[in-house]
Amino acid sequence: MANVLTNLRLTVLISVLLALAYFFIYVIVGQGVGLGEPQVLESLLRWTHVVTGIMWIGLLWYFNFVQIPTMPSIPDALKPAIGKHIAPAALFWFRWGAAFTVLTGVLLALVKGYLLETLTLGALVGFTPGFVFMGIGMWLALIMAFNVWFVIWPNQKIALGLVEAEAEAKPKAARTAMLFSRTNTLLSLPMLVAMASFQTLG
Repeated sequence: MANVLTNLRLTVLISVLLALAYFFIYVIVGQGVGLGEPQVLESLLRWTHVVTGIMWIGLLWYFNFVQIPTMPSIPDALKPAIGKHIAPAALFWFRWGAAFTVLTGVLLALVKGYLLETLTLGALVGFTPGFVFMGIGMWLALIMAFNVWFVIWPNQKIALGLVEAEAEAKPKAARTAMLFSRTNTLLSLPMLVAMASFQTLG
């Protein structure tokens, strides 16, 4: 067992296989639903959406609750380890978590048949409260993902020295990345309320 747990890829692979096995046993045996039924695709999309969302928002909160507040107290000699190793790896999973959360969310809304209703905040169906609520959540997620890819990531590349830039550009880029990351933190709870509440109350 220790050999499995010391290998992250193997651990994650087994976790995914166990999750899928559990899912298919529940769907086929427990519910008697065929694999070709639409709710199977919907369930897989929802599961993937939740998993990638946990990756994305978890890392957003890691940056804002752990890394950014802790950086001033880290000795200067140790800071390069974070800037050159930990932060770039975390930013990789952070930005791709954002991309796949949005992608699976859009696909899920498409499969469920309410993509246009949510993107238009219910305007196509007389501003139904559920679609207005979910639409606001979807737009918050889209704004947050835009911030990740087009503001936070480009500025982090400058701040971390991953791209060539003037030395004086680094502090400004770091501040811009931090402010937009903090903006995403501010938007994260309203977005999550909209997503979760729509599923239970919508």
